[in-house]
Amino acid sequence: MKQLSLLIATVTLLFSATFSVNLAAKSVFQEPEDFISQAFNAPAPKAKVFWIDDEAQDVIEQILAHKFRKMRLRYWQQESETVWILEEIGKESPITVGIHIKHQAIAQTKVLVYRESRGDEVRHDFFTDQFKSAKLKDDLKLDQHIDGITGATLSVRALTKLSRIALWLDAYVTKS
Repeated sequence: MKQLSLLIATVTLLFSATFSVNLAAKSVFQEPEDFISQAFNAPAPKAKVFWIDDEAQDVIEQILAHKFRKMRLRYWQQESETVWILEEIGKESPITVGIHIKHQAIAQTKVLVYRESRGDEVRHDFFTDQFKSAKLKDDLKLDQHIDGITGATLSVRALTKLSRIALWLDAYVTKS
């Protein structure tokens, strides 16, 4: 009887752990294609490819404060607007973020896919609206303060870094 109780407790614990990990594993709030179409208020233009050169590699790694191993990034452009779908690790898992830039300022930031077990408050408008109209200063910082969220510090940092990168990339591709 004691072994049966132990077995039931073990199976219950394993089931609970597996179920809770799966719940926190991935939350899709908007598909990237839908974000792109919404940003341009039209069908998405054809994707372009930004090849990471040495300058871009250096700037991206300076902002991220770690190595960046991608060779290229896809983006969408229509006149003076670009949309970037970027990812950065929060605490343990990537956060996928859509960033719409218009006239070298952020028009919209949206968490598209969140894979962390906590800190998903960064997906709400009360947080992402802080990025609206933000521009990049010469020191690669945003020109406005972004308030943090207790318990979501690493997710806040990830979104802030991605916003800075998107603004720099936008300036890079629109300067020509």
